[in-house]
Amino acid sequence: MSDLKRTPLYDLHLALNAKMVAFAGYQMPIQYPTGIIKEHLHCRSLAGFFDISHMGQCLVSGGNIAAQLDKLVPSDIVNLSTGEQRYTVLTNTEGGIIDDLIIGRLGDGFMLVFNAACEDKVITYLQSNLLGHLQLLSEQALFALQGPSAKEVMAELSAQACDLAFMQVLQTDINGIQCTISRSGYTGEDGFEISVAKQYGPLIAELILSFAQVKPVGLGARDTLRLEAGLSLYGHELNDNISPVEAGLSWLVDKNKCGYPGAEIIQQQLQQGAARKRIGLLVEGKTPVRDQYQIYNGADVLVGTITSGSFSPCLDQPIALALIDAQCSDKTLYAQVRNKKIALQVTKLPFVAHQYYRG
Repeated sequence: MSDLKRTPLYDLHLALNAKMVAFAGYQMPIQYPTGIIKEHLHCRSLAGFFDISHMGQCLVSGGNIAAQLDKLVPSDIVNLSTGEQRYTVLTNTEGGIIDDLIIGRLGDGFMLVFNAACEDKVITYLQSNLLGHLQLLSEQALFALQGPSAKEVMAELSAQACDLAFMQVLQTDINGIQCTISRSGYTGEDGFEISVAKQYGPLIAELILSFAQVKPVGLGARDTLRLEAGLSLYGHELNDNISPVEAGLSWLVDKNKCGYPGAEIIQQQLQQGAARKRIGLLVEGKTPVRDQYQIYNGADVLVGTITSGSFSPCLDQPIALALIDAQCSDKTLYAQVRNKKIALQVTKLPFVAHQYYRG
């Protein structure tokens, strides 16, 4: 793994005896000694600390930057107020998703957070389509504090940040160290994301981990947490060939908006329906179904594909997300796993209710 990049917390992860893996060009902790299930349940019951410094971060500013950004996404960015964030997607001319990202308004500019694996193509795309100034925040670390106790911890770190509601963001400080803090996350829990200059990363991380309620959580539990919350992962539920409508993200599309890439296709899907739809599945038995497994109806007709699958620690059974034919209305579907037919029950999403603090 010598050619992989390291986050500012690499030494801390080793000190915490994390199991490190290659992920999106970085050496990242997949789990700590207690294991994925205990990390997952600790985040749901108290608070988990996540190093997400591999994520891409940038600032865009200058000129009519709000109007320029607005032309690249199906959501309303022009009317975003200072201190507000919006989850949205960059779309291509076919209506597919280049990447999903969070856009937050800070003063005269915007802060964007996007997927590590998509960083190069996102930056290239933005540079080709924005006339303003783009600053890649490669010197910033990014952490997430997630779970029911996150607010108690944040109250000790920054009273200002603790007063935020879901999808709000501000620039403040922790112990005199400048930070950008948002009330957001990828677990379905209430929580915060903290962007800080990387030289202060270990200091802030150790401060947060000094609270009894907080334990470190690796990529393994981060994935099972987002899956229980019914949240999409780029490269699985989202990609260049899947539209926001197919991905179950119609809610982020401004129904009256046109002019962004793929708008005609997306608007047509909104009005007439898309060919595919994203669904949640409860898996019978204890055998997990994994992404790329094919799904059949009761008549053995191929109707779709698993996009993400894992064991749910909270439900104590395997769960999955899938992309299937929109016309399929069967409530019981099947996956073929090693010559064994596994029954899948279609269920409402999310699997575990969101706990976002909306003020």
